[in-house]
Amino acid sequence: MDVEHVVLLLLAAVAAGWVDAVVGGGGLIQLPALMLLNPGAPVASALATNKLASIAGTSSAAVAYLRKAKPDLPVALPGAGVAVVCAAAGALCAAAISSAVLKPIIMVVLLAVAAIVVLKPDLGRVPQLVLRTRRRTAAAVLIPGVVIAFYDGLVGPGTGTFLVLTFTTLLGTDFVNASANAKIINTATNLGALLVFATQGHVLWAIGLAMAACNIVGALAGARMAINRGAGFVRIVLLVVVLALVVKLGYEQFA
Repeated sequence: MDVEHVVLLLLAAVAAGWVDAVVGGGGLIQLPALMLLNPGAPVASALATNKLASIAGTSSAAVAYLRKAKPDLPVALPGAGVAVVCAAAGALCAAAISSAVLKPIIMVVLLAVAAIVVLKPDLGRVPQLVLRTRRRTAAAVLIPGVVIAFYDGLVGPGTGTFLVLTFTTLLGTDFVNASANAKIINTATNLGALLVFATQGHVLWAIGLAMAACNIVGALAGARMAINRGAGFVRIVLLVVVLALVVKLGYEQFA
């Protein structure tokens, strides 16, 4: 790769780490950058290298949130354990399912996410009291750990955003603490998918490790900003990321 392309990839990794740490969706920046700036690499290599960079950012952001925020560890840790396996299963199935089939579904879900956030302005601003039933707790473990984790291994865009909204809705947490939960699960989903891609020999280790270091820089800055500025800031970033994902997927589907 040209030096200029490497520099652009590293800058994209910093930006992706920041977005991922705040609300998820850093793959919107990082994955297209890998595919555009290294066009000779197979798509599987771009996906695999993106996971290598992302796991560094999400894990460092998770540590930052653990120090300052209040993740729901009795929910997040079991969900993370399940998520490793389910994300690996999704990565194994990635080659068998056409993304063209999934993209319209993802767009509808993302638009629903945006509608919920817009129509419920108090959602995620402050913690909401909810009755913590066994069914609700099980859903807060299994939906992120199974459904969203499998999706992340299979496709990926918007995983962090889906996680944040799931925890906000089911557990009544504000956006900052929901992001703390999401980072723990997202680290596990990245790990599961990365293990599959690594065993298949798809990871571009040199550029991936350099991007991982840059992803950490962006993630630490993003986590600190989200914690300091609060749920209102995270809500704005959430809406921007969701709409950007919809535009990106719409362009890929219909262009």
